[in-house]
Amino acid sequence: MHEHYKSVSPTDDIAAVKTENGHQTKKQRYVRKEGNCNVVFRHVPEEWLLFVTDIFTTLVEIRWRVMFLIFALSYILSWLFFGILFWVIALAHGDVKDHTNDPCVYEVRSFTAAFLFSLETQTTIGYGFRGMSENCMIAIIIVTIQDVTSCFIDTFVIGIVVAKMASARKRAQTVGFSNCAVVNLRDGYLCLSWRVGDFRRNHLVEGTARAQIVRSTVHATGKMDVTYEDLVIQQRDIILVTPTTICHRIEPGSPLYKMSLVDLRKADFELVVSFTYTDDSTGMLHQTRTSYTPAEILWGQLFQEMIRVGRRRYSVDYILFNRTAKVLVPEMNAEEYEHKKQLRPSPRHSPRSSPRPFPRPQRQNQENLLKLPTVTVELVNDGQTEPTLSTSPADKHQDTLTLPNDLTSTEL
Repeated sequence: MHEHYKSVSPTDDIAAVKTENGHQTKKQRYVRKEGNCNVVFRHVPEEWLLFVTDIFTTLVEIRWRVMFLIFALSYILSWLFFGILFWVIALAHGDVKDHTNDPCVYEVRSFTAAFLFSLETQTTIGYGFRGMSENCMIAIIIVTIQDVTSCFIDTFVIGIVVAKMASARKRAQTVGFSNCAVVNLRDGYLCLSWRVGDFRRNHLVEGTARAQIVRSTVHATGKMDVTYEDLVIQQRDIILVTPTTICHRIEPGSPLYKMSLVDLRKADFELVVSFTYTDDSTGMLHQTRTSYTPAEILWGQLFQEMIRVGRRRYSVDYILFNRTAKVLVPEMNAEEYEHKKQLRPSPRHSPRSSPRPFPRPQRQNQENLLKLPTVTVELVNDGQTEPTLSTSPADKHQDTLTLPNDLTSTEL
């Protein structure tokens, strides 16, 4: 039994299985554990133009510190720009040199005063010390333009901050996958399983699970091909109320159907899994992703149960979310395992399952004993005066009775 079955622990899963390739160099992940794609784009034509064209998405995707720096600069530069305009108007109107002249802007006779007036106008502070006059139409037009520009900047900043706070990536961090995947037996079939759970109390409206095998092949010419193979999942649509184990049955048509434990350790692929769902609080569509390498797929392991039934409610212990237990699983691939199952005799037709029929001589003897004797009546000549009884073995249950001649056939 131990020659065909083996359980592998998370600590000795690689060292316990010897492969022919020996030590292999560690390859970079296609998708990182946190779900980000490990891909860098270079020499993109007109890259900056693409970012500027879709400026809203660009600002949503940048980091918070960069976004705060851009927004602070947008306010400061706008104050400085309109302050310079007011300073130029004051110089052109002669408000700086002639203090007795009716100014365009009251109490703006220096660059500092012009900058402060621009700041107070755009932020609607209004200390009551500086203000517009009716002497310069150009100054009134510039103040109107500054007010409209200020409304656009405020709207843009508030929208970017709200969109960034409600980003799907932040919600995706509260839905996680297990650190490893496992291979075990379920209902007599080899199955590949991994676990997904929601760490928040509010439930998800609807979710769909998906898995792909990603293989990268590098040719001698330097060309690299990336292929994708979909895995059939038993239950794709999930309502993620409690942590759920997603299962893929390794059957004909599966990329893992001809892969044994030794082949798994020598394989070069990446299992990319995703879970797309809708949040019931915001109604937004989110997606959580992760990946598993062959070293993170544990053969002969089973996820521990983490749901307990209480008196009033169900309790979930997330300490057991990533914990597994050893189970006996054949080291052969699913194709060989199915072939051996077909050769194994079925328990319904096994001679041990059906009792042997025992003979019942006593019942046959009782039937013979209860059988009534057969009486045969014959008419004989006058020479015989008394009845005779046949006792031959052939007539064991037959008695022959001879009647006298004075009895006619009609009387009989």
